[in-house]
Amino acid sequence: MAALNALTAPDIRAAKRLVVKIGSALLVGEAGLKQGWLSALALDVVEAKLRGTDVVLVSSGSIALGRRVLGLPAGALTLEQSQAAAAVGQIRLARAYEEVLAPHGIVTAQVLVTLEDTEDRRRYLNSRATMETLLGLGAVPIVNENDTVATDEIRFGDNDRLAAQIAVTVGADQLILLSDVDGFYSANPKEDPAAQRFDLVETITHEIEAMAGDPISGMSKGGMKTKLMAAKTAVAGGCAMAIMEGSVLRPLKALAEGAHRTWFVAGADPQLARKRWINAMKPRGEITVDAGAVAALRAGKSLLPAGVRAVSGAFGRGEPVAILGPDGAGLGKGLIRYTAEEAARIAGHKSGEIEGILGYAGRAALIHRDDMVV
Repeated sequence: MAALNALTAPDIRAAKRLVVKIGSALLVGEAGLKQGWLSALALDVVEAKLRGTDVVLVSSGSIALGRRVLGLPAGALTLEQSQAAAAVGQIRLARAYEEVLAPHGIVTAQVLVTLEDTEDRRRYLNSRATMETLLGLGAVPIVNENDTVATDEIRFGDNDRLAAQIAVTVGADQLILLSDVDGFYSANPKEDPAAQRFDLVETITHEIEAMAGDPISGMSKGGMKTKLMAAKTAVAGGCAMAIMEGSVLRPLKALAEGAHRTWFVAGADPQLARKRWINAMKPRGEITVDAGAVAALRAGKSLLPAGVRAVSGAFGRGEPVAILGPDGAGLGKGLIRYTAEEAARIAGHKSGEIEGILGYAGRAALIHRDDMVV
C-alpha cells in the first residue's frame, strides 16, 4: 500500500544510533540456536559500526534456549519455569552474541532490565548512564528483560515494548523490529488475502490501531498490537521505527536495499523530544547557580557542583528541578543526579571533592547537559 503521505522513508544507513530488536522465532528454531542467521546479523552490525553508527541489540531467546536445556515441555510455562529457563538461557544467549561479534573486534555487554528500571527515575538515569558509557566505549549492548527476577506485575511482557523504551532511553534515532511479518498490514495477512501493507505511517490513528490483530507466530509473544504500542513510544521519543521480516540473512542490509517494511516516522529528533519531555515535568526543587554556571549552561555545558550557590526543595535522584540564575530568574529545568541533601552538601565544591564529602565517588555533573533544558 502506498505511504499515508509524501514523507520520505528513513534510511537505515543514515542512523546515528540504532536499536535492533530480534524475536525468539528468528534466533531459536526446533534444532536450537540459528547460528548461520546470527553470524550473518553480526556482519550487519559490523557494517553499521563501520559507518559510525552506535548499535544496541534487544534480543529475545533466553527462555527458548533455556527450556531446551532443562527439558521443559512444549507449550505455556509457569512463571517459575520461565524464570528458571531464562536463568539458563541468558548465559547461552550472551555467549552466542559474543562469539559472533568478537572475531570482528566488537565488544559485547549484557544488560538485563525490568520495567521498574525505566519507571523509576533514579534507576532510569543509572541505566541511561551505563548504556551511554558502553556505547561511548564502542561496545554493543545486548539487552533483554531480566526474566529471572521480573514478576508478571513488573514485566514489559514482550521485547517490542522493551526495545522501544530502550530506544528512547539511549536517544536512538531509529528502531528496527525484526519480526515474522514484513510490515504493518490493514489486517492479518495470514487470515485475509486482501490485507495490504503500509510502506509509511506518519500518524498512528484510531483507524490504524483498529487494524492491529493478534500474534501470528507460535513462538513470539508480541503481536501487531504490541508493535503499535512500541511505535507510539518510539516516535513520541523522536525515534523512527520499522517493522520488517527478519529471517533473511543480513536483514539490515536487505532493509537498506529496499526490502518490504513499514516505517513509522517520528515528528522530532530524539534530543528535541527528550527536552520537551523534561520541560513538561513539574520541578521538585530549585538549584540556584552563579554567573559562571549560567554562561556555561548557555554554552551547552553540564551543571557542575562548583557553580551551585543554593539548593532548595525535597527531591530524590533523577527527579526534575528548576535551575535559577543568581538573580532568581528561571534558567531551565533538569533531572538531577543527587538527592537534595547530597546536592546541598557538594554545592560550591569541585567535582574531585565529591568522594571526600559524600563518601563515595559520585558523578562529576550535578545535572548532565543531556538531562537539561535551558
